[in-house]
Amino acid sequence: MNFSILDWIIVIAYLVLMLLIGYLSSRKNKTAEDYILGGKTMNPFMIGISLFATLFSTLSYLSYPGEMIKYGPVFLAGILALPLANWIVGKFLIPKFMQMNVKSAYEILEIQLGSNTRKLAVLFFLCLRFLWMTTIIYATVDIAMVPILDIDRSLVPYISIALSILTVIYTTMGGIKAVVRTDVAQSFIMFFGLILTIIFVISQLSPDQSLFNPSVYAHWGAFDWGIHPTKRMTVGNIIILILVIQVCTAGSDQMAIQRYLSTKSSKDASSSYNISLWGGGLIKILLAIAGICVMAFFFYNPELMENGGTIYDHADSLFPLYIRVGLPPGLTGLITAALLAAAMSSLSSGLNSSSTVILEDIIKKRTKKRRQESSDDKSDLKLIKKISFILGILVALSTFFLPYITGNLFDIIQKVVNLVVAPLFVLFFMALFVPYATDRSSVLAGVFSLAIAILIAFFELFGISSLWVTTFSLVGGIILGVLLSFIDNLLIIRRNNGRKV
Repeated sequence: MNFSILDWIIVIAYLVLMLLIGYLSSRKNKTAEDYILGGKTMNPFMIGISLFATLFSTLSYLSYPGEMIKYGPVFLAGILALPLANWIVGKFLIPKFMQMNVKSAYEILEIQLGSNTRKLAVLFFLCLRFLWMTTIIYATVDIAMVPILDIDRSLVPYISIALSILTVIYTTMGGIKAVVRTDVAQSFIMFFGLILTIIFVISQLSPDQSLFNPSVYAHWGAFDWGIHPTKRMTVGNIIILILVIQVCTAGSDQMAIQRYLSTKSSKDASSSYNISLWGGGLIKILLAIAGICVMAFFFYNPELMENGGTIYDHADSLFPLYIRVGLPPGLTGLITAALLAAAMSSLSSGLNSSSTVILEDIIKKRTKKRRQESSDDKSDLKLIKKISFILGILVALSTFFLPYITGNLFDIIQKVVNLVVAPLFVLFFMALFVPYATDRSSVLAGVFSLAIAILIAFFELFGISSLWVTTFSLVGGIILGVLLSFIDNLLIIRRNNGRKV
């Protein structure tokens, strides 16, 4: 089934709505603080939805159905980790962030440790989010838009640029207010489109085509409930993975911390985080159900799978393929808009947060003396808008050089996109929870943590699964950081005693 005129109308209407929200939000931005933190008066519910939409990108929207189709529902066990993550973040992390009068999360590191730790954190964050944004745009077009629109793959970089520029325009105009408001609208589209898809695919199955036919799930392996670092996916593995990623992201990522600081109090910020977890858990369940439905559809209609092969072989591409061949006009456009929404919400947040870090942690820090007299809120507002625009263009152009994505998308996210998540949090752990931490030891701990992540992800250190990248790099970095800080303090004490003598 071809992409109909009705589908194009729905997609274009969605894109126009995003631009309109950006324009309306821009009229309320008078200062750089308005652009970055929304005047610290943002609604906790909207912030929570925005945080969920930001972190739940197209990579997640596409990878979860594929993971469900290929390996089964083991990944859903990660939902069990969410209550504990909510307690840890709400009790131990958010209150500490809200006590600090900062715009960039990485100012905290210099206050607590020193300038070198802050510099390393900025480098980690910008590398993490630049790679993340580029991968999201490329994957959205290459894995989703190409099969849905049935277009030539050579057009992927050009469509990626167009999508990036559109997002850059409304993000640059409206700042965090536009980001949050568009995130809320995009979340509604994601949920609504997904629910309609599940209902429609079930209605397409005849009475003798049961979702509960054991043959549909015959390619799934047996569940493993244990904790095994050398195995790809077990229930214990996924619970630990999700807990670590949730805590590390919530406790070190500018995109998350910037949203806490946009609220009035620690209570509001904690409520926002709780809402984001509920949203993330719910949409994972819906995507898992969608994965089962799509898997059953192609099990009973194997002739619709392109280039032959099995359900297992095409796991990541079946959901986008179903959108094109299985949905009626109108609903195809809505789901396409939902996929674009997932990508654009993440890209807009990444641009806003990254431009904030570049302004606060690089430009203003380097030119502090010169800007003391000449700087004002309006000039900062103009500057951060320019940074957002330039950064967005760089992300768009980088899709030309992104290597071709192969393999299961869920694994790619763990190997590449989450590579720097734990090393970045190691720096915050040292700053917030190790009273005797030093600048030097924290930097070395962060670098060591990244080295562990790279060795596991790309060199399969000791045969450890890529899903353990975050956990092992986190534990290794913290242990080294604590030991080095202890040694540093002993050396300082000895030097001081020597001087007294």
